[in-house]
Amino acid sequence: MPLPGTALSPNASAPQVIDDLPASYADGLDEATKALVDKGRYVARLGDCVACHTGDKNKPLAGGLALTTPFGKLYSTNITPDPKTGIGRYSFEQFERVMRKGVAADGHNLYPAMPYPSYAKMSTDDLKALYTYLMKGVKPIEQANLPSDMSFPFNQRWGLTLWNWAFLEDKPFEPNPQQSAQWNRGAYIVQGAGHCGACHTPRGIGFQEKAMSEAGPKGVYYLAGETVENWRALSLRGLWTPEETAEMLKTGRNRHGAVAGNMVDVVQHSTQYLTDDDLLAIGIYLKSLPPSEYDKSMQVVQNPALTIAPAAQQVTTASAAKVPADLYTSRGGLGYLQFCNDCHRSDGAGVPGVFPPLDGNLALQQDDPATFMHIMLTGAKTAQTKTYARVLTMPSFSRLSDAEIAEIGNFVRKHWGHPESKPITADMVAEMRKELEVKNIDNRKFETPRLADMLKEPNAQQLILGARLNLETRDLLPHNVGNALNCTSCHLNAGTVADGSPYVGVSAFFPSYAPRSGRVITLADRINGCFLRSMNGKALPVDSEEMKAMIAYFDWMKRETKPEDKVEGRGVGKIDTKLVPNVANGEQIYANQCALCHGKDGEGIKNAAGQWVYPPLWGDQSFNIGAGMARTYTAAAFVKRNMPIAFHDNFPLGQGGLTDQEAVDVAEYFSHMPRPDFAAKAKDWPKDKKPFDARY
Repeated sequence: MPLPGTALSPNASAPQVIDDLPASYADGLDEATKALVDKGRYVARLGDCVACHTGDKNKPLAGGLALTTPFGKLYSTNITPDPKTGIGRYSFEQFERVMRKGVAADGHNLYPAMPYPSYAKMSTDDLKALYTYLMKGVKPIEQANLPSDMSFPFNQRWGLTLWNWAFLEDKPFEPNPQQSAQWNRGAYIVQGAGHCGACHTPRGIGFQEKAMSEAGPKGVYYLAGETVENWRALSLRGLWTPEETAEMLKTGRNRHGAVAGNMVDVVQHSTQYLTDDDLLAIGIYLKSLPPSEYDKSMQVVQNPALTIAPAAQQVTTASAAKVPADLYTSRGGLGYLQFCNDCHRSDGAGVPGVFPPLDGNLALQQDDPATFMHIMLTGAKTAQTKTYARVLTMPSFSRLSDAEIAEIGNFVRKHWGHPESKPITADMVAEMRKELEVKNIDNRKFETPRLADMLKEPNAQQLILGARLNLETRDLLPHNVGNALNCTSCHLNAGTVADGSPYVGVSAFFPSYAPRSGRVITLADRINGCFLRSMNGKALPVDSEEMKAMIAYFDWMKRETKPEDKVEGRGVGKIDTKLVPNVANGEQIYANQCALCHGKDGEGIKNAAGQWVYPPLWGDQSFNIGAGMARTYTAAAFVKRNMPIAFHDNFPLGQGGLTDQEAVDVAEYFSHMPRPDFAAKAKDWPKDKKPFDARY
């Protein structure tokens, strides 16, 4: 805990889930009315009202959110009880007409972007509770509604009367007596307030949902999947087990992956707050729907269970995923290795509780690659839930070329998705890039070397061996590595990240005079310095095939770079040594930003097979006391530019985000923890003055 009177920085505080749904009770409510308001607030949760009806987060439910349709833009309306711009003058009868028929108090028709065809299935009791909540549990906000921007003839609202006549079924939900109460509760939520079909059911010629339930001859279309705003809304029919569906809706993740796109808002604002009974009811109903010939995804069929499994139990076993044979021999494999491996791992298993697996991930199981391309071009964020309050960010990979994204996409779909799908082409990525109006937000000059280009070289086999030794150091060189680290523990993304001391600069720098050794050393000497210090092991013979391969790999990245060239990211930068560390703040930063990957007690994390995923930061398996990362300001410079990963949208790891002071604080905390000694430390400073922050 922090010392008394210690001021913590923002990143030292645990992330807090902010509930945006208002709870502003009117004065003088009796207990019965207050209970009805509370029930109505829960109904508003079921309907996810706040997500669509909030444009400005400071004005919840006051409307103004732009909704893009194929026919133009609509803006959500003000549903606060403001009498001038909201619904403050609505009677319940007028409110019910809006919800069941899509007709406003003044008689104009609403566009079915407001899912009144689904809300029509809600019970009168739930609508009364929702009305009471909006009138007596929400603060009035005066904010005028924005006019729609629809193209002709869709801007002619009189046509909506005909649309309602043709497509609207305004009857409330009728329970199926042949099904259980739990099944009927799930069906009521999914078909009604939850309006799941608005995104997950295919649309017809009039842009209507082809089915509003599983019943009848058109029921095979219900929840079979659709593409919405360039996201693939997958088929929900027969989806997972009930508890796995409940886990996804409650936490935003399960063992099959994590929510993306519009579902992030659904989980964040709506489903995470539902009762476990309701979440299981939804799962039971969805599981009961038989596969349809119109399904837009492959189904994962497993035996159902009856309770929500804790998130900690959702672990991918080592036997469930395998490392692809062409990981190092194909352009797509090397692209994946460079840009995806650090989070999703070489076997596609991801990191349990942190990064989603690709093996079995439904974003890859679909024949339509829209979701994959969308995420690659725009990035993604996890839903912030009470279970996972830390939002993890996958940055945009728009800096990659269309061909590179297609190569990586075809590789991951082949091995962990839908191998029979039509290949993604560069033209498809280019079209998606155009539709999404993607702008490259990464404008730094450093051009990341592409590992896939090694395949063009005459010594490609040697270069690939060097890359493997860099990525799998402790496994391929067990007699030289004495702890849990690989080269990539510090030289991120196979030594290609600008701020992770990339090999393009490292190789150009040697041979060079090193104060620590008091002499001019070669690149081979420097590599062996890592084995002896950072890796606490034995030197690699300089004439070995492995050493030659590592040097060839580093030199290949160097290309034409000369020692005097200014290469972005050479070294790890500098941190002002006048900054005084605040260890208490550093301990809290570690707990809230670092422990997710490196363990609560710096022990690192392993996968289900006992293999290291992310290395320990202290203890016998960490870098030893003579390593550069054991020095406060060297470690701080590295942390400042490279940690934590998935923090925001920096290419390619979402890395960085702490201030200089925060980096110094957390570096002082973890660098001074117990770690292995370095036997040869007495000879470490033969000529030059020992750095003031060295441990010995």
